[in-house]
Amino acid sequence: MEKDPVCGMLVDPRDAAAKRVVQGKDYYFCSPACAEKFDQAPERYTAPQPVKPKGDE
Repeated sequence: MEKDPVCGMLVDPRDAAAKRVVQGKDYYFCSPACAEKFDQAPERYTAPQPVKPKGDE
């Protein structure tokens, strides 16, 4: 299972509604709407996420 980078839903790559490849990495989507949102700003979803220090939750 892969995580849809837009909505966070788990997606089986074999059944994904859409797939994109950015810098050699595959991204799978639960719906065409999530893929379209990704297409508008892929850097928003592919940039490394900052790590929260422990205790900042």
